[in-house]
Amino acid sequence: MPMPPPGATILAVNAGSSNIKFALFRCGTEPDAPPEQLFDGCVDGIGTGSGCFSMNGVGTAESFSRHFGIPEHFSAARVLMDWLGERLDPATLAAIGHRVVHGGPDYWAPQQLTVAMRRDLHQLTTFDPEHMPLELLLIDELQRKFPAVPQFACFDTAFHHAMPRVAQMLPIPRRYEALGVRRYGFHGLSCAWLVDALARQAGTPAAHGRVILAHLGGGASITAVRDGLSVDTSMGLTPAGGLPMASRSGDLDPGLALYLARTEQSTPAKFNHMVNHDAGLLGVSETSGDMRVLLASQADDIRAAEAVTLFCYQAMKTVCAMAGVLAGVDTLVFAGGIGEHAPEVRARICASLGWLGIALDPQRNAANATVISSDASAVCVRVIHTDEQRMIAQQVRQLLERSGA
Repeated sequence: MPMPPPGATILAVNAGSSNIKFALFRCGTEPDAPPEQLFDGCVDGIGTGSGCFSMNGVGTAESFSRHFGIPEHFSAARVLMDWLGERLDPATLAAIGHRVVHGGPDYWAPQQLTVAMRRDLHQLTTFDPEHMPLELLLIDELQRKFPAVPQFACFDTAFHHAMPRVAQMLPIPRRYEALGVRRYGFHGLSCAWLVDALARQAGTPAAHGRVILAHLGGGASITAVRDGLSVDTSMGLTPAGGLPMASRSGDLDPGLALYLARTEQSTPAKFNHMVNHDAGLLGVSETSGDMRVLLASQADDIRAAEAVTLFCYQAMKTVCAMAGVLAGVDTLVFAGGIGEHAPEVRARICASLGWLGIALDPQRNAANATVISSDASAVCVRVIHTDEQRMIAQQVRQLLERSGA
């Protein structure tokens, strides 16, 4: 595979359970030069009947937001394929990179998609039926749209592949481990980006210290990092584990599944839908899974107030757990939609963490500054914008460069 010439482009595709984010990058003129973003966009609200297709052009006048019904994943994929097909030049498109949420036990490094790998990934939909089908659909659709363009998988589980064995184990009969049932961890592309960004901002020693990454958004996870590597993380076998999220429950007593089966005749499919789509902030508040909405209504709605309190409490507990794993913490990083834009949530999480040496500066925190800890804080607390699409483009560019060397 030849190395991409200067000016060649890489398309990064990031499919979630209810949205598709994408961005087009131009390869730099020098090896290892960061890719230049040309545009990015999002197809949101998949499955809600009230979708939004937005695009932001860099250096162009083509920026828009259009609302329309997107009833299901295939329709969303077709909308995006038609739009991209009109704007991408196959002659300059060097590669397409995909965020693939679950790599299972066998795929833990970014690599070119093959027919055999795609068959294997279809088998992994049993681990993650909420994300994998849409990701695989987009891979297949883009293969039909651009048959000569190589596609690459960048796995969200890869960053956590080298976690210590004790952090990967589940306390269930050992025979299930042979079936790939263990703790994997997710948000790995975000974690990789944040570690790199921390090194750029604060230097390699800081990035290789005791770091806790709090990726807080519609999906939320907290990861302990030492020497730039994942040591433990809050999500486990699937992205539904760990913290309560917008509509995902996070960790639950496993006895709940049997209780609901007996009392409400809940089936495995209904239980899965509940913990992924009807739980978390949405389930507790009964109104919304959007933290912005809940913060705005908490003064007048006890349900919203309790949802916010539960989220902050569980996040605080998890930071404490990760500090225990690391035997202390040097840097705490907030990222994601909530982590980057909700000063009140950050303040409430950190309010009980003074014993760890964490002290926020109220003015810096309110301003969403890069460093929000006080000068007297023993722990540096940072807000870093995460960029999974750019991380995908960088990983794909590196693979293309290595293959063309």
